[in-house]
Amino acid sequence: MDDLFFATLSELGAGLRRRRFSSLELTRAVLDRLESLGGRYNAVASILRPQALREARAADRRLRAGDRRGPLTGIPYGAKDLLAVRGAPTTWGAKPFARQVLPYDAAAIEMLRDAGAVLVAKLAMVELAGGGGYRFPAASLQGPGKNPWNPRHWAGGSSSGTGSAVAAGLVPFGIGSETSGSIITPAAYCGITGLRPTYGLVSRYGAMALSWTMDKLGPMCRSAEDCALVLEAMAGADARDPGSAGRTYRFRRQGTPPSQVRVGYLAEDFRRVHPSARHAMQEAVAAMRSLRGSWKRVALPRLPIAEMARTIIAAEGSTTFEGLIRGRRLRQLADRRQQIGLRAGLEITAVSYLNAMRLRRLLQEAFAGLFSDVDVIIAPSRLVPATRLDEPLDPLWRPGRPAPSASRTNRSSRPGGGGGVALIPAGNLAGLPALSIPCGFTTTALPVGLQVVGRPFEEGTLVDLGRAYQRITDWHRRRPPIPGATRAT
Repeated sequence: MDDLFFATLSELGAGLRRRRFSSLELTRAVLDRLESLGGRYNAVASILRPQALREARAADRRLRAGDRRGPLTGIPYGAKDLLAVRGAPTTWGAKPFARQVLPYDAAAIEMLRDAGAVLVAKLAMVELAGGGGYRFPAASLQGPGKNPWNPRHWAGGSSSGTGSAVAAGLVPFGIGSETSGSIITPAAYCGITGLRPTYGLVSRYGAMALSWTMDKLGPMCRSAEDCALVLEAMAGADARDPGSAGRTYRFRRQGTPPSQVRVGYLAEDFRRVHPSARHAMQEAVAAMRSLRGSWKRVALPRLPIAEMARTIIAAEGSTTFEGLIRGRRLRQLADRRQQIGLRAGLEITAVSYLNAMRLRRLLQEAFAGLFSDVDVIIAPSRLVPATRLDEPLDPLWRPGRPAPSASRTNRSSRPGGGGGVALIPAGNLAGLPALSIPCGFTTTALPVGLQVVGRPFEEGTLVDLGRAYQRITDWHRRRPPIPGATRAT
C-alpha cells in the first residue's frame, strides 16, 4: 500500500477503475496514515472520518455502475482549514476561531465533491493566513508546520499543512490558498508541485477572506498534470463570488510543445539564489533549456512591488478582521507581531491604499508588455531554502518598527528568514497564474523549486511546460524519509 501514498492521480484513478482497490480501501488507508503521522508534522486541523467513509462508499457505487464523474472519482484529498465544510470545525488556524463551525460548504468543496473526490481532512494553516504578518512559523493553532524532508525546518506558510501533508504522502492532493506566496512557498519548501490560478478562475465562496482583490485557491499535488486535473474540477463561474471571472479550465493532454514556448528568464533572481541552492538551480535551468524553447532575459518593472502588496493586503485584511482587532480575542493570536500588524492595518490611509492600487495598474500594464515578447517567465520559487523553525521570518523587525522591505531582506545570503522573490508579490498583484515545480535539492538536502508564471487564464501553457519538464526529470517523484515509506533519492 505504501506506493499508493505517493502515486499520481492518474495512477490512483487507473487502480480504482481496474478494481485493484476500492475507494473505501484507499480512503481508510489515507485516514489511518493521517491519524498516525499528521501530528508529527502539525499538518492536520481535523480528520473527517465518518464523512469521508460515506463519500468513499458513494464513489465505489458510482464506479461499479460505470458512472465516472471524472479522473478524481474516489480519490481522497485534504483542504486548507480556511475552506468551510458544513458541520466541521473551520478554525482559520487561529485560537479565536477554534470552535467555529459553519453551516455551508465552500464552493471549492462543492465542486470537488461533484467531481467525485473524497474529502478526508482539514489541513493546518498559519493563523488567519498570515494576516498582519508574523515572526515565527509557530503562528498556528496546530503549531509550526514541519517539513517532511527535515522536521527542524518549516513547511512554508500559510498553506503549511497542505504542503507537508502532500509531501509526506498523507493525502494524494490538497487545496491551498495564496494571497502572496502561500501556494508557491510551501510547494517549493516541501518538494511538491503547486498551481496558483489566475485571480477569479476558482470561486472563493466559503473561503476565509484575507485580501478580496488578491486571494486565490489552488491545487497542491505531486505533479503538474495532477494540478491540472484538480484545477479542471475546481474552476468555474460562481455568482456568489464577486471576483469570479466566469471562466473554466480544461486540461489538454496534447498541449503546446515546449519547443514553441517563449521563455522569459528572470536573470536577477537566479543570480541572487542562496549558495546552497545554486547548483540545483543551474541544473534546473539547463534541463528547462533542453526543451528547446526560445529564451530571453527579462526584468520586472522598477516599482515598489513589495510595499504595494503589503499595503493592499494589510488594508484589506485588517478591514476584514476589524471586529476581531477591536475586541478582546485579538490577544489570543499566537504571534505578537501579527497582533501589532493587524492593528496597524486599520491605520492605513485611503490615500496610501489608493496609491498602491494605482501603481498596481501600472504593474499590470508592464506585465502585458512583457508578455508581448514571452509566453512565460521563470525564476526560483524562493531565493532561500526552508527556514528553520526557530528562526524569525523578519529578523530585523522590532515592536513599533515596520517590517523590513523585501529589498533589504533578500540581499542577505543567510539560509532563512525571508528569501522571497519579487515575482511572487508582483504576480499576485497582477492576478497572474504560477506553477512551482520541484527541481532539486540544496547541499543540505532541502527541496528547491522553480517558478513559472504566465498570462491570465493561460494555465494550460504552464501545465504543458511543467509536464514536459517532469517527463525528463524525476524530482517530483522523490520521497522524504517518512516512516513506512521507501526513500527514493
